[in-house]
Amino acid sequence: MVELLHYEHGIYAFDAGYIRPQLAAIHLIVENGQVAVVDTASNACLPRTLEALRVLGLTPARVAWVVLTHVHLDHAGGAGTMMQAFPEARLIVHPRGARHMADPSRLFAAVQAVYGDEEAHHLYGDLLPVAADRMISAGDGFEFDLGGRTLVCLDTPGHARHHLTLLDTRSGGLFTGDIFGLSFRELDVDGRPSVIPTTSPTQFEPEVMHQSVDRILSYRPEALYLTHFSRVGDVQRLGSDLHRLIEAHLAVAERERDSGPEREARILAGLWALIDAEAMRQGWRLAPKQWREVLGSDIELNAQGLDDWLDQPRSG
Repeated sequence: MVELLHYEHGIYAFDAGYIRPQLAAIHLIVENGQVAVVDTASNACLPRTLEALRVLGLTPARVAWVVLTHVHLDHAGGAGTMMQAFPEARLIVHPRGARHMADPSRLFAAVQAVYGDEEAHHLYGDLLPVAADRMISAGDGFEFDLGGRTLVCLDTPGHARHHLTLLDTRSGGLFTGDIFGLSFRELDVDGRPSVIPTTSPTQFEPEVMHQSVDRILSYRPEALYLTHFSRVGDVQRLGSDLHRLIEAHLAVAERERDSGPEREARILAGLWALIDAEAMRQGWRLAPKQWREVLGSDIELNAQGLDDWLDQPRSG
């Protein structure tokens, strides 16, 4: 049975069951019997979503919206399957991501190139397209109604150019996908969260990421809802930490700019040294081996993204 995290203002979350526990959250916003699903994880996560609806006494027909913060497959891989399961829903996606939802073959090919065909199918199954007439390409400031509750899409690039943050005007909370980084509950210290930026390939843009983080902070929210992993408070402190760590990631990369074929490996080693220091700063109570297991794949992706960023042309 799925365990629902129940927050105020009709906001719920549950573990998507993607790869490992507490890696990816799916959020539900419920207002007057209508539901918005925020991010979908993979096809295999649909049964948990249906169970969450059942626990809330709601049918699939009550889902009015499926909202994608961006089209990376740990956020959008189950979109086509969910749209089949939710007959009344419409999909909201950034204009840059809509074509990939209509034809997800390029997304899947990119995953196959990284993981191989067998592992790609294991992680995501067969990606289903979404019909164009059931999609809304939501630009900055796009508003939509959920049972009398206004939700607003904010264009927040930096992690990806097809990234939206969802502002809930009822609670004042924002659903930030990956632009406000990763905050895993295993690392909390007496309920005090930590945050790590995600600089994964291929659209990491540090100055734009800083701007998007500042835009989120400008709303002075009491809480943010991250896909990895769910609700955090103490938002202004986390924003300061995020700005500091973005710059620290860039410093690691710049030190290795001319390191040749070993550059990515050297960036990875530098990031682990940075995270060692952050563990001390934040007072993480897990043993290093344990927190390295929690963060391992994300730090590797961050190193890949920084290595890619070093090769990108600079403006000016």
